[in-house]
Amino acid sequence: MNTRIFSHISLIAGIGAPGRPLRGKQLAQLQSISNGYLIVEGGEISEVGRMEDLKYGGEQVPESTIVLPAWCDSHTHLVFAESREAEFVQKIRGASYAEIAAAGGGILNSAKKIAACSEDRLFELAWQRLMAIAKNGTGAVEIKSGYGLSVEGELKMLRVIKRLKEKSRMHIRATFLGAHAYPIEYRENHEGYISEIIDKMLPVIAAEGLADYVDAFCETGFFSPEEMLRICEAAGQYGLRPKLHVNQLNSIGGIEAGMQAGAVSLDHLETLTDKDIELLGHFDGLSTLLPGAAFFLRMAMPPARKLIHSNAAIALATDFNPGSCPSGNMQTMLSLACIQMKMLPEEAINAATINGAFAMEVAASSGSISRGKKANLIFTKPVTSLAYLPYAFGDNHIDRVMIDGDFI
Repeated sequence: MNTRIFSHISLIAGIGAPGRPLRGKQLAQLQSISNGYLIVEGGEISEVGRMEDLKYGGEQVPESTIVLPAWCDSHTHLVFAESREAEFVQKIRGASYAEIAAAGGGILNSAKKIAACSEDRLFELAWQRLMAIAKNGTGAVEIKSGYGLSVEGELKMLRVIKRLKEKSRMHIRATFLGAHAYPIEYRENHEGYISEIIDKMLPVIAAEGLADYVDAFCETGFFSPEEMLRICEAAGQYGLRPKLHVNQLNSIGGIEAGMQAGAVSLDHLETLTDKDIELLGHFDGLSTLLPGAAFFLRMAMPPARKLIHSNAAIALATDFNPGSCPSGNMQTMLSLACIQMKMLPEEAINAATINGAFAMEVAASSGSISRGKKANLIFTKPVTSLAYLPYAFGDNHIDRVMIDGDFI
Protein backbone atom coordinates (compact mmCIF):
# COMPACT_ATOMS: atom_id res chain seq x y z
CA MET A 1 0.00 0.00 0.00
CA ASN A 2 1.43 3.35 -1.08
CA THR A 3 2.13 5.68 1.88
CA ARG A 4 3.11 9.36 1.63
CA ILE A 5 4.03 11.57 4.56
CA PHE A 6 3.87 15.35 4.10
CA SER A 7 5.65 17.35 6.77
CA HIS A 8 6.18 20.96 7.84
CA ILE A 9 2.90 22.13 6.33
CA SER A 10 2.43 25.79 7.22
CA LEU A 11 -1.33 25.40 7.64
CA ILE A 12 -3.73 22.47 7.29
CA ALA A 13 -7.23 23.97 7.09
CA GLY A 14 -10.60 22.25 7.11
CA ILE A 15 -9.84 19.37 9.44
CA GLY A 16 -12.37 17.30 11.37
CA ALA A 17 -15.52 15.44 10.40
CA PRO A 18 -18.66 17.35 11.39
CA GLY A 19 -21.75 15.18 11.42
CA ARG A 20 -24.08 17.90 10.18
CA PRO A 21 -23.79 20.90 7.83
CA LEU A 22 -22.29 24.01 9.40
CA ARG A 23 -24.98 26.59 10.08
CA GLY A 24 -24.98 30.28 10.93
CA LYS A 25 -22.01 31.26 13.10
CA GLN A 26 -20.54 27.74 12.80
CA LEU A 27 -19.65 28.52 9.20
CA ALA A 28 -16.82 30.83 10.33
CA GLN A 29 -15.21 28.07 12.41
CA LEU A 30 -12.62 26.56 10.08
CA GLN A 31 -10.65 24.04 12.13
CA SER A 32 -6.94 24.26 11.31
CA ILE A 33 -3.46 23.12 12.39
CA SER A 34 -0.33 25.25 12.00
CA ASN A 35 3.00 23.54 11.30
CA GLY A 36 1.39 20.18 10.71
CA TYR A 37 1.86 16.87 8.96
CA LEU A 38 -0.40 14.67 6.89
CA ILE A 39 -0.16 10.97 6.06
CA VAL A 40 -1.92 9.52 3.02
CA GLU A 41 -2.22 5.77 2.69
CA GLY A 42 -3.99 3.82 -0.04
CA GLY A 43 -6.01 6.78 -1.30
CA GLU A 44 -7.19 7.80 2.17
CA ILE A 45 -6.05 10.18 4.88
CA SER A 46 -4.61 7.99 7.63
CA GLU A 47 -3.26 10.64 9.98
CA VAL A 48 -3.16 14.40 10.48
CA GLY A 49 -1.46 16.24 13.32
CA ARG A 50 1.16 18.68 14.58
CA MET A 51 4.83 18.36 13.65
CA GLU A 52 5.92 17.73 17.25
CA ASP A 53 3.87 14.54 17.20
CA LEU A 54 5.27 13.14 13.94
CA LYS A 55 7.21 9.93 14.67
CA TYR A 56 8.72 9.46 11.20
CA GLY A 57 10.48 11.42 8.49
CA GLY A 58 8.44 12.96 5.72
CA GLU A 59 8.32 14.85 2.45
CA GLN A 60 8.77 18.48 3.43
CA VAL A 61 6.42 20.76 1.51
CA PRO A 62 7.49 24.27 0.40
CA GLU A 63 7.37 26.96 3.06
CA SER A 64 4.05 28.84 3.37
CA THR A 65 2.05 26.02 1.76
CA ILE A 66 -1.58 25.61 2.85
CA VAL A 67 -3.32 22.25 2.48
CA LEU A 68 -7.10 22.29 2.05
CA PRO A 69 -9.73 19.69 1.29
CA ALA A 70 -10.54 19.66 -2.43
CA TRP A 71 -13.55 21.73 -3.42
CA CYS A 72 -16.98 20.06 -3.48
CA ASP A 73 -18.90 21.70 -6.32
CA SER A 74 -22.49 20.66 -5.74
CA HIS A 75 -24.20 22.34 -8.72
CA THR A 76 -22.95 22.11 -12.32
CA HIS A 77 -24.23 21.57 -15.86
CA LEU A 78 -20.85 20.68 -17.36
CA VAL A 79 -22.23 18.23 -19.93
CA PHE A 80 -23.08 20.43 -22.91
CA ALA A 81 -22.31 20.39 -26.61
CA GLU A 82 -21.36 23.98 -27.43
CA SER A 83 -20.67 27.31 -25.78
CA ARG A 84 -23.11 30.24 -26.12
CA GLU A 85 -20.98 33.34 -26.48
CA ALA A 86 -23.35 34.76 -29.12
CA GLU A 87 -25.97 35.08 -26.38
CA PHE A 88 -23.30 36.67 -24.18
CA VAL A 89 -23.02 39.45 -26.77
CA GLN A 90 -26.83 39.71 -26.96
CA LYS A 91 -26.88 40.31 -23.20
CA ILE A 92 -24.23 43.01 -23.56
CA ARG A 93 -26.49 44.66 -26.12
CA GLY A 94 -29.34 44.64 -23.60
CA ALA A 95 -31.32 41.44 -24.11
CA SER A 96 -32.57 39.85 -20.90
CA TYR A 97 -32.31 36.19 -19.88
CA ALA A 98 -36.09 35.83 -20.32
CA GLU A 99 -36.09 37.51 -23.76
CA ILE A 100 -33.33 35.22 -25.05
CA ALA A 101 -35.20 32.17 -23.74
CA ALA A 102 -38.49 33.30 -25.30
CA ALA A 103 -36.75 33.60 -28.68
CA GLY A 104 -35.59 29.98 -28.56
CA GLY A 105 -32.20 30.70 -27.02
CA GLY A 106 -30.87 29.77 -23.63
CA ILE A 107 -31.69 26.25 -22.48
CA LEU A 108 -33.55 25.48 -25.74
CA ASN A 109 -30.45 26.48 -27.72
CA SER A 110 -28.33 24.02 -25.74
CA ALA A 111 -30.99 21.34 -26.24
CA LYS A 112 -30.73 21.69 -30.03
CA LYS A 113 -26.95 21.27 -29.81
CA ILE A 114 -27.28 18.17 -27.60
CA ALA A 115 -29.65 16.56 -30.10
CA ALA A 116 -27.09 17.03 -32.89
CA CYS A 117 -24.11 15.78 -30.85
CA SER A 118 -23.11 12.13 -30.57
CA GLU A 119 -22.80 10.56 -27.14
CA ASP A 120 -19.09 9.87 -27.69
CA ARG A 121 -18.38 13.47 -28.66
CA LEU A 122 -20.41 14.73 -25.71
CA PHE A 123 -18.38 12.49 -23.41
CA GLU A 124 -15.07 13.79 -24.82
CA LEU A 125 -16.09 17.40 -24.25
CA ALA A 126 -17.36 16.68 -20.72
CA TRP A 127 -14.18 14.76 -19.86
CA GLN A 128 -12.03 17.75 -20.88
CA ARG A 129 -14.09 20.04 -18.64
CA LEU A 130 -13.96 17.54 -15.76
CA MET A 131 -10.16 17.39 -15.94
CA ALA A 132 -9.98 21.19 -16.07
CA ILE A 133 -12.00 21.65 -12.89
CA ALA A 134 -9.97 18.92 -11.16
CA LYS A 135 -6.77 20.86 -11.90
CA ASN A 136 -8.45 23.86 -10.27
CA GLY A 137 -9.00 21.87 -7.09
CA THR A 138 -12.43 20.25 -7.42
CA GLY A 139 -12.53 16.72 -6.02
CA ALA A 140 -16.29 16.09 -5.84
CA VAL A 141 -18.87 17.38 -8.29
CA GLU A 142 -22.58 17.14 -9.05
CA ILE A 143 -23.49 17.12 -12.76
CA LYS A 144 -27.01 17.69 -14.10
CA SER A 145 -28.75 16.71 -17.28
CA GLY A 146 -31.36 19.17 -18.53
CA TYR A 147 -30.18 20.14 -22.01
CA GLY A 148 -31.80 17.09 -23.60
CA LEU A 149 -35.47 17.97 -23.02
CA SER A 150 -36.50 14.74 -24.75
CA VAL A 151 -36.34 11.09 -23.79
CA GLU A 152 -33.36 10.52 -26.10
CA GLY A 153 -31.55 13.71 -25.15
CA GLU A 154 -31.89 13.34 -21.39
CA LEU A 155 -30.83 9.69 -21.46
CA LYS A 156 -27.84 10.60 -23.65
CA MET A 157 -26.68 13.18 -21.12
CA LEU A 158 -27.17 10.90 -18.12
CA ARG A 159 -25.31 8.06 -19.85
CA VAL A 160 -22.42 10.44 -20.43
CA ILE A 161 -22.40 11.31 -16.72
CA LYS A 162 -22.41 7.60 -15.89
CA ARG A 163 -19.37 7.12 -18.12
CA LEU A 164 -17.63 10.03 -16.37
CA LYS A 165 -18.31 8.33 -13.04
CA GLU A 166 -16.83 5.07 -14.30
CA LYS A 167 -13.66 6.66 -15.69
CA SER A 168 -12.90 9.37 -13.13
CA ARG A 169 -11.53 8.97 -9.61
CA MET A 170 -13.41 12.09 -8.55
CA HIS A 171 -16.61 11.73 -6.57
CA ILE A 172 -19.40 12.43 -9.09
CA ARG A 173 -23.14 12.67 -8.39
CA ALA A 174 -25.72 12.72 -11.21
CA THR A 175 -28.93 14.75 -11.21
CA PHE A 176 -31.83 14.32 -13.62
CA LEU A 177 -33.04 17.76 -14.71
CA GLY A 178 -35.53 16.92 -17.42
CA ALA A 179 -37.71 19.68 -15.93
CA HIS A 180 -35.27 22.40 -16.95
CA ALA A 181 -37.55 24.06 -19.52
CA TYR A 182 -40.55 23.18 -21.67
CA PRO A 183 -39.55 22.16 -25.21
CA ILE A 184 -41.12 24.33 -27.92
CA GLU A 185 -43.61 21.62 -28.87
CA TYR A 186 -44.85 21.44 -25.25
CA ARG A 187 -45.01 25.16 -24.43
CA GLU A 188 -48.80 25.06 -24.49
CA ASN A 189 -49.02 21.47 -23.24
CA HIS A 190 -47.27 21.29 -19.87
CA GLU A 191 -49.15 18.15 -18.94
CA GLY A 192 -47.83 16.37 -22.01
CA TYR A 193 -44.19 17.08 -21.16
CA ILE A 194 -44.62 16.24 -17.47
CA SER A 195 -46.07 12.89 -18.61
CA GLU A 196 -42.96 12.37 -20.78
CA ILE A 197 -40.79 12.93 -17.70
CA ILE A 198 -42.83 10.73 -15.38
CA ASP A 199 -43.88 7.92 -17.70
CA LYS A 200 -41.01 7.67 -20.20
CA MET A 201 -37.84 9.16 -18.70
CA LEU A 202 -37.93 8.19 -15.04
CA PRO A 203 -38.52 4.42 -15.54
CA VAL A 204 -35.48 4.09 -17.84
CA ILE A 205 -33.33 6.30 -15.61
CA ALA A 206 -34.18 4.09 -12.65
CA ALA A 207 -33.67 0.84 -14.56
CA GLU A 208 -30.19 1.90 -15.74
CA GLY A 209 -29.18 3.58 -12.46
CA LEU A 210 -28.48 6.86 -14.24
CA ALA A 211 -29.27 9.41 -11.53
CA ASP A 212 -28.81 10.08 -7.83
CA TYR A 213 -31.12 13.11 -7.64
CA VAL A 214 -33.95 14.91 -9.42
CA ASP A 215 -34.12 18.64 -10.12
CA ALA A 216 -36.58 21.13 -11.59
CA PHE A 217 -36.29 24.81 -12.56
CA CYS A 218 -39.04 26.37 -10.47
CA GLU A 219 -39.46 29.79 -12.01
CA THR A 220 -41.96 32.08 -13.74
CA GLY A 221 -42.29 30.86 -17.32
CA PHE A 222 -40.77 27.48 -16.48
CA PHE A 223 -42.09 25.03 -13.84
CA SER A 224 -44.54 26.09 -11.15
CA PRO A 225 -44.14 24.92 -7.54
CA GLU A 226 -47.05 22.53 -8.07
CA GLU A 227 -45.51 21.05 -11.23
CA MET A 228 -42.17 20.71 -9.47
CA LEU A 229 -43.79 18.84 -6.58
CA ARG A 230 -45.46 16.38 -8.97
CA ILE A 231 -42.13 15.58 -10.58
CA CYS A 232 -40.37 15.25 -7.22
CA GLU A 233 -43.07 12.91 -5.96
CA ALA A 234 -42.80 10.72 -9.06
CA ALA A 235 -38.99 10.64 -8.84
CA GLY A 236 -39.22 9.78 -5.16
CA GLN A 237 -40.87 6.50 -6.13
CA TYR A 238 -37.50 5.56 -7.64
CA GLY A 239 -35.43 6.78 -4.70
CA LEU A 240 -34.34 10.09 -6.25
CA ARG A 241 -34.24 12.96 -3.75
CA PRO A 242 -34.63 16.57 -4.93
CA LYS A 243 -31.91 19.18 -5.46
CA LEU A 244 -33.82 22.15 -6.82
CA HIS A 245 -33.44 25.42 -8.75
CA VAL A 246 -35.51 28.00 -6.85
CA ASN A 247 -35.73 31.79 -6.47
CA GLN A 248 -33.28 32.69 -9.21
CA LEU A 249 -35.42 35.38 -10.83
CA ASN A 250 -38.62 35.45 -8.77
CA SER A 251 -39.97 34.31 -5.41
CA ILE A 252 -42.98 32.17 -6.38
CA GLY A 253 -43.19 29.61 -3.57
CA GLY A 254 -40.33 27.37 -4.66
CA ILE A 255 -38.72 27.36 -1.21
CA GLU A 256 -41.90 26.20 0.53
CA ALA A 257 -42.45 23.53 -2.14
CA GLY A 258 -38.82 22.40 -1.93
CA MET A 259 -39.01 22.06 1.83
CA GLN A 260 -42.25 20.11 1.46
CA ALA A 261 -40.50 17.78 -1.00
CA GLY A 262 -37.65 17.11 1.46
CA ALA A 263 -34.97 18.63 -0.78
CA VAL A 264 -31.31 17.92 -0.10
CA SER A 265 -30.55 21.44 -1.28
CA LEU A 266 -32.27 24.54 -2.62
CA ASP A 267 -30.06 26.29 -5.15
CA HIS A 268 -29.65 29.81 -6.63
CA LEU A 269 -31.60 31.96 -4.13
CA GLU A 270 -30.70 35.28 -5.73
CA THR A 271 -34.23 36.64 -5.16
CA LEU A 272 -35.33 36.28 -1.54
CA THR A 273 -37.97 37.96 0.58
CA ASP A 274 -37.56 38.34 4.35
CA LYS A 275 -39.95 35.40 4.75
CA ASP A 276 -37.84 33.28 2.37
CA ILE A 277 -34.72 34.01 4.41
CA GLU A 278 -36.50 33.06 7.64
CA LEU A 279 -37.68 29.79 6.07
CA LEU A 280 -34.16 28.90 4.93
CA GLY A 281 -32.95 29.44 8.49
CA HIS A 282 -35.18 26.51 9.48
CA PHE A 283 -34.51 24.40 6.37
CA ASP A 284 -32.70 21.15 7.23
CA GLY A 285 -30.96 21.01 3.84
CA LEU A 286 -28.37 23.22 2.18
CA SER A 287 -28.95 26.69 0.76
CA THR A 288 -26.59 26.60 -2.22
CA LEU A 289 -25.41 29.97 -3.52
CA LEU A 290 -24.07 30.40 -7.06
CA PRO A 291 -22.29 33.77 -7.19
CA GLY A 292 -20.82 33.07 -10.63
CA ALA A 293 -24.28 33.05 -12.20
CA ALA A 294 -25.35 36.26 -10.47
CA PHE A 295 -22.08 37.91 -11.55
CA PHE A 296 -22.38 36.77 -15.18
CA LEU A 297 -26.05 37.81 -15.44
CA ARG A 298 -25.43 41.11 -13.60
CA MET A 299 -27.99 40.21 -10.96
CA ALA A 300 -27.97 41.10 -7.29
CA MET A 301 -25.91 38.61 -5.33
CA PRO A 302 -27.64 36.20 -2.95
CA PRO A 303 -27.87 37.81 0.51
CA ALA A 304 -25.28 35.58 2.19
CA ARG A 305 -24.93 37.63 5.36
CA LYS A 306 -28.68 37.66 5.99
CA LEU A 307 -28.81 33.90 5.40
CA ILE A 308 -25.94 33.30 7.81
CA HIS A 309 -27.66 35.51 10.39
CA SER A 310 -30.85 33.46 9.94
CA ASN A 311 -28.87 30.27 10.76
CA ALA A 312 -29.06 28.83 7.23
CA ALA A 313 -26.59 26.15 6.11
CA ILE A 314 -24.85 27.70 3.09
CA ALA A 315 -22.96 25.86 0.36
CA LEU A 316 -21.07 27.46 -2.54
CA ALA A 317 -21.03 26.03 -6.06
CA THR A 318 -20.19 27.21 -9.58
CA ASP A 319 -23.34 26.55 -11.66
CA PHE A 320 -20.85 25.80 -14.48
CA ASN A 321 -22.93 25.99 -17.68
CA PRO A 322 -22.73 27.55 -21.15
CA GLY A 323 -25.43 30.17 -20.65
CA SER A 324 -25.15 31.83 -17.26
CA CYS A 325 -21.80 30.74 -15.76
CA PRO A 326 -19.19 29.45 -18.22
CA SER A 327 -16.69 28.85 -15.42
CA GLY A 328 -16.11 25.80 -13.26
CA ASN A 329 -13.34 27.47 -11.25
CA MET A 330 -14.18 27.28 -7.55
CA GLN A 331 -11.30 29.65 -6.74
CA THR A 332 -13.24 32.35 -8.58
CA MET A 333 -16.40 31.52 -6.61
CA LEU A 334 -14.45 31.85 -3.38
CA SER A 335 -13.38 35.38 -4.34
CA LEU A 336 -16.88 36.38 -5.46
CA ALA A 337 -18.33 35.07 -2.21
CA CYS A 338 -15.96 37.19 -0.15
CA ILE A 339 -15.85 40.31 -2.32
CA GLN A 340 -19.47 40.50 -3.48
CA MET A 341 -21.37 38.61 -0.74
CA LYS A 342 -19.18 39.68 2.21
CA MET A 343 -18.51 36.15 3.39
CA LEU A 344 -15.43 35.69 5.55
CA PRO A 345 -12.70 33.56 3.94
CA GLU A 346 -13.32 30.83 6.53
CA GLU A 347 -17.06 30.88 5.79
CA ALA A 348 -16.48 30.66 2.05
CA ILE A 349 -14.02 27.77 2.36
CA ASN A 350 -16.37 25.79 4.61
CA ALA A 351 -19.25 26.48 2.21
CA ALA A 352 -17.14 25.32 -0.76
CA THR A 353 -15.86 22.15 0.93
CA ILE A 354 -17.69 20.42 3.79
CA ASN A 355 -21.09 22.03 3.21
CA GLY A 356 -20.78 21.34 -0.51
CA ALA A 357 -20.12 17.72 0.41
CA PHE A 358 -23.29 17.65 2.51
CA ALA A 359 -25.18 19.11 -0.46
CA MET A 360 -24.18 15.98 -2.40
CA GLU A 361 -24.47 13.59 0.56
CA VAL A 362 -20.78 12.67 0.30
CA ALA A 363 -19.58 14.28 3.54
CA ALA A 364 -18.71 10.87 5.03
CA SER A 365 -15.83 10.61 2.56
CA SER A 366 -15.19 14.13 1.19
CA GLY A 367 -15.17 17.80 2.13
CA SER A 368 -12.74 17.86 5.04
CA ILE A 369 -9.39 16.49 6.17
CA SER A 370 -10.02 13.67 8.57
CA ARG A 371 -8.78 10.14 9.15
CA GLY A 372 -10.52 7.68 6.82
CA LYS A 373 -11.71 10.27 4.31
CA LYS A 374 -10.63 10.24 0.68
CA ALA A 375 -7.29 11.96 0.09
CA ASN A 376 -8.75 14.68 -2.16
CA LEU A 377 -6.51 17.62 -1.31
CA ILE A 378 -5.32 21.02 -2.50
CA PHE A 379 -1.68 22.05 -1.94
CA THR A 380 -1.38 25.79 -2.51
CA LYS A 381 1.52 27.75 -3.84
CA PRO A 382 3.33 29.69 -1.08
CA VAL A 383 0.82 32.26 0.20
CA THR A 384 0.94 34.72 3.08
CA SER A 385 -2.35 33.66 4.69
CA LEU A 386 -5.64 31.88 4.18
CA ALA A 387 -7.32 35.21 3.37
CA TYR A 388 -4.88 35.72 0.49
CA LEU A 389 -6.67 33.01 -1.52
CA PRO A 390 -9.91 34.97 -2.13
CA TYR A 391 -8.17 38.36 -1.81
CA ALA A 392 -5.84 37.94 -4.81
CA PHE A 393 -8.69 37.17 -7.19
CA GLY A 394 -7.96 35.93 -10.68
CA ASP A 395 -4.69 34.24 -9.76
CA ASN A 396 -4.25 30.48 -9.61
CA HIS A 397 -3.09 29.76 -6.06
CA ILE A 398 -2.97 25.99 -6.49
CA ASP A 399 0.34 24.19 -6.83
CA ARG A 400 -0.83 20.55 -6.78
CA VAL A 401 -4.13 18.71 -6.53
CA MET A 402 -4.44 15.20 -5.11
CA ILE A 403 -7.40 13.01 -6.06
CA ASP A 404 -7.86 9.65 -4.37
CA GLY A 405 -4.31 9.72 -3.03
CA ASP A 406 -2.51 10.59 -6.31
CA PHE A 407 -1.45 13.94 -7.67
CA ILE A 408 -3.04 14.79 -11.02
